[in-house]
Amino acid sequence: EKRRQLAALRAFHARHAARAPAALRRLQAVAASGGNVFAELMETVKVASLGQISEALFEVGGRYRRAV
Repeated sequence: EKRRQLAALRAFHARHAARAPAALRRLQAVAASGGNVFAELMETVKVASLGQISEALFEVGGRYRRAV
């Protein structure tokens, strides 16, 4: 199951390699400007994985670090 999922993810990345970077940049721009992130997310998920989206948003807003 794990190998199948990883293969599917690699295939998804390959299919959308040309469109994902622009979609992620648009998402970052909307997040940085305080725009409607949800609407942009609905478009971005068509060409980018959760990991790609998370990394893009972390670059804009940083990572949550729990204070201990």
